[in-house]
Amino acid sequence: MEYLYAPWRSGYITGEKIEGCVFCHISKEVQKDEEHHVLYRDNLCYVVMNRYPYTPGHFMVIPHTHTDALESLDPQVWLRMSTLAQRGVAMLKEGFGAEGVNLGMNLGAAAGAGIAEHIHLHLVPRFSRDTNFITTIGQTRVYSVDFQKIYERLKALGDDYFKE
Repeated sequence: MEYLYAPWRSGYITGEKIEGCVFCHISKEVQKDEEHHVLYRDNLCYVVMNRYPYTPGHFMVIPHTHTDALESLDPQVWLRMSTLAQRGVAMLKEGFGAEGVNLGMNLGAAAGAGIAEHIHLHLVPRFSRDTNFITTIGQTRVYSVDFQKIYERLKALGDDYFKE
C-alpha cells in the first residue's frame, strides 16, 4: 500500500470548529487575516486563499454580505467582486505565471457548492500539465508547493493588484 501525506489537512480534523458560516467568520475576524490567509479586504468584499485548493494559488472573492442568492446581491457588491476577479486574473497571469485561470461559482448545494449558504467566486490558476492521472484514478490531488509560501507570495503581489 502507498501513502500520500497531507499534513496541512490536520487542521481540518483537529482545528477550531467554526459555529455558523465560515465565510462570515472570516469576514468579521479582521485581526486574524494572516491566520485565515486573507489576501485583501475592503468594505464590500475580501479575497482569501482556498484552504483545500485545486491548484497552487487557488483563491476566492467573497462578499461580506451573507447570501446564497446571487440574483439578490447588491449590484455594487457584484461589480466589486467582478473588479477584484479581473485584478486577480491579472495577478495570477502576470505575477504568478499562470498560463490560464478558471473562474467559477457553484450556486447552491445541487450545483456543487461546498459552502452553499454564502456565495463566493473561485479563481483557479492553471498550468500546462498541472493535473495527471492520480486525480482521476486515485481521487487524490498532489499539491506540489508549500501553501504558506504561496500565500506569502500572493499576499505581496496583492498589494499591487487589489488596492485602488
